[in-house]
Order: sequence, then structure tokens, then C-alpha cells
Amino acid sequence: MLKDILTKNGYEVVGEAENGAKAVEKYKEVTPDLVTMDITMPEMDGISALKNIRSIDSNAKVVMCSAMGQQAMVIEAIQAGARDFIVKPFQADRVLEAVKKVIG
Repeated sequence: MLKDILTKNGYEVVGEAENGAKAVEKYKEVTPDLVTMDITMPEMDGISALKNIRSIDSNAKVVMCSAMGQQAMVIEAIQAGARDFIVKPFQADRVLEAVKKVIG
């Protein structure tokens, strides 16, 4: 759903990862302008992956995705360096607002 919103609005999705560990590896490979990442993922959660990515690139732009009721984790993600967060179910206007805010 997120990929559809982004591609329909002119953004290019250069990589996808099924878990946090693979997200960190993928970041090293493609160094994208922006990362959207779920807080809850197998193998390595989104906050750990965020911290890993920010240790590789302190300027990494990461927008976290969360379900309702994950407020404490959202705060932790922002403290760890996430630039914004979007809540599921995704609303196209909010996704695009976050992307524009973060990458201009």
C-alpha cells in the first residue's frame, strides 16, 4: 500500500526489505533519499534498524510506520532519530505530507 501511494505520486522505490536486518543491509547498498520503516518487524525491530542506519549515516532520513497504540515506541523512534511517523492504516495525504516534510 505504501509503495503504491509513493509510486503513484512520482516517487521511485529503490529497495524493499522484509525485516530490520535486511533493511540495514539494503540501506548500505542503495543509500536512499528516504526510508519508510515499520516499527514492528521480525529479526530486528524498526527502532534497532533505525539506530543501525543512523550509525552508518547520521543524516539518514527515516519515517517510521506504526499501528495505533504504539505511542511509546513512536516516541522512542523519534528520540532515536526518525524524522516523522505515519500511522496505519495509511492515508495517502498524510504519507505524502511526511515525505515532503522530510525530503522537501
